[in-house]
Amino acid sequence: MTTNELTVLVGTTKGAFLLNGGSTRSGWSVKGPYCDGWPINHVIGRADTGTIWAGGGGDWTGAGVWKSQDGGETWSCTKLTKGTVDEWAANDPDTAQFLNWTPQDAPFEEDFTQIWSLDFAHGVLYAGTKPARLLRSTDDGGSFEHLEGLSEHPSAKDWSPGAAGLVLHTIVSDPAEPNKLWIGISAAGVFASENGGKTWERRNRLSNAATCEDRPHPAAPRDGETGHCVHNMMLAPGSGDVLYQQNHHGVWRSSDGGRSWDDINEGLPSTFGFPIRVHPRDPNTIWTLPLNSDTGGRFPPDAAAAVWKSSDGGKSWHAKRRGLPQEACFFTVLRQAMAGDDRDPAGLYFGTNTGSIFASLDEGESWQEIARHLPTVLSVEVMDRT
Repeated sequence: MTTNELTVLVGTTKGAFLLNGGSTRSGWSVKGPYCDGWPINHVIGRADTGTIWAGGGGDWTGAGVWKSQDGGETWSCTKLTKGTVDEWAANDPDTAQFLNWTPQDAPFEEDFTQIWSLDFAHGVLYAGTKPARLLRSTDDGGSFEHLEGLSEHPSAKDWSPGAAGLVLHTIVSDPAEPNKLWIGISAAGVFASENGGKTWERRNRLSNAATCEDRPHPAAPRDGETGHCVHNMMLAPGSGDVLYQQNHHGVWRSSDGGRSWDDINEGLPSTFGFPIRVHPRDPNTIWTLPLNSDTGGRFPPDAAAAVWKSSDGGKSWHAKRRGLPQEACFFTVLRQAMAGDDRDPAGLYFGTNTGSIFASLDEGESWQEIARHLPTVLSVEVMDRT
């Protein structure tokens, strides 16, 4: 991997993949799968060093974080918990030989089964798990410690799992303030820390609870709070604590770091979806990809794909369809499967559960398919070394 290229980092059910678009975001090549074919929930990279991390695992493998420092050519795994394979192979030399298994330390034993999310900021690598815990590494992923302040939150005993389990799937760091963090847990909601994860405040309050009283849905807002099944969250650029989230029942905006949330769903075709994306320089430009409903198939409304864009902080929305399938489109775009670069104009990228990656090089106005036939795409991120 050179220092003059953009790479789309893709996590799938069958390993990590790298899509290279060079310096011009064109002529895309696909490399992978990496990470021994593990289910990989999230892949992130450092543009300054080219280091790539991939988090995932499952009941069979146990949980772990893979790392590459040479553009994906070689990988090492920091194994964190044990899986079924460890039990089988440890007790049967023939199985161990067949699976090419060697003993590895698993410092968290059986505490969790997967890594669901990663974030690197201010020299710290964070990892979110299933069930929901938050880990921290200060040695580039060589070892991790458990941030017990979140697990010991007074509300923890009442956290309820979403359909995928009780997962910590979103970690948001403040680029200017190392001690400020936000996380999203399905289905416990948004939490924030202002002391580096030592203590946490639950932040799901609605700014106007009366606007949401007519939504009879298990994941709908109630009791003065947004639905706790948050799907994805992003911090907007700039000095103001502007956050956006897509949860199980709508798109929401906060202007005060999550202390209160405004409903910005009006104009969208559905209140259900997974990803949210914010422009790298304009805090009022956002994109989301609504699906028809959680019980109706979870595909684009009318089976016609569109990324919906707002340029005014969610006051109005416009469908962007050019280059996207408009007939018989039944794919799903999952919570971490939409990303963007910082170029001008900004690029956007999303992946589908049918194995396609779509890219827009004009801030969502038009789209092109840059990869297809991958395994189910679980996450998309970008590492731009230009």
